[in-house]
Amino acid sequence: MKRTPVFTADLCDHFPDKVQITESIFKRFGNKRSFNGPIHTLKVFEDNTLVKRALQTIPTGSVLVIDGGGSTQRALIGDNLAQIAVNRQLSGILVYGCIRDSAQINEMAIGILALGTTPMKSLKLGKGIENIPVHFAGALFEPGSYLYADEDGVIVSKKPLSLHTEETHS
Repeated sequence: MKRTPVFTADLCDHFPDKVQITESIFKRFGNKRSFNGPIHTLKVFEDNTLVKRALQTIPTGSVLVIDGGGSTQRALIGDNLAQIAVNRQLSGILVYGCIRDSAQINEMAIGILALGTTPMKSLKLGKGIENIPVHFAGALFEPGSYLYADEDGVIVSKKPLSLHTEETHS
């Protein structure tokens, strides 16, 4: 699914009261510079079993938002999971935690934002919660809300935003 880039600065200019801005704590991985789409959430800690399942089942064009508790000890995404996201044409992934296999992921057609990298793989306990509101980096991520990410940052909106609708003139 090819999407026209949407610039977060333009959306903030046109919809300042309809967006939340995250703290600038994320590093960029993958070769997609921007991504946007409806949010699907996970809350896990050092265990990526539910991450794999979500990547295999959420709708094409979605953004998977993973609240990993900010852990930098174990990676929640590696090259195999990133490849699932590419194959399924997901829009992007936001990880409040770490990834691994960054050299391979940086060659892939996916946008991933994460706190950083670690070489340690995740646990496989199957623990976590899906499709609940999660809060980190100064923003609330609710299932069904929309995430927009580019080089300037990450914003969240309850509804999809477009600069090509009448709403921009209100």
